[in-house]
Amino acid sequence: MRAVPQMRSYSAKPSEIDKKWLLVDAEDVVLGRLASIIAMRLMGKHKPSYTPHLDCGDNVIIINAEKVWLTGQKRSQKVYHRHTGYPGGIKERSVADLLSGPRPERVVIKAVERMMPHGPLGRRQMKNLRVYSGGDHPHEAQNPEPLDVAAMNPKNKRRA
Repeated sequence: MRAVPQMRSYSAKPSEIDKKWLLVDAEDVVLGRLASIIAMRLMGKHKPSYTPHLDCGDNVIIINAEKVWLTGQKRSQKVYHRHTGYPGGIKERSVADLLSGPRPERVVIKAVERMMPHGPLGRRQMKNLRVYSGGDHPHEAQNPEPLDVAAMNPKNKRRA
């Protein structure tokens, strides 16, 4: 009997990881589709050198988060819950309240955060996400490449 040679899986080393900066315009892009694409980019699953136990994803900048699109009646009916830690302390806010409030970027951050791994690596990868409610951002020095999420699939963009 002859021994069969084993195939070896590629595992990247931390020194081999190449991180890019991406700029995403969230205006009129469907929230869930945007969040799933951003989560994939933050984890690095779009790269052939993806290694599950390392942070090999890119840095992502999202602008115009307040203009994100929600399909159906989600803007008025979708509710976020939180608990104060006291008995009877459950609080709820609708997406419309959050988007019209002082921190509308929290809707996008929560959507992406809930699609990331829930552990130390996921928390480290979330630090590579920067979300701004307006069209300006302070990361021009990093020369971010534009990522057009709306052009990836016709369903990603709001229909007229």
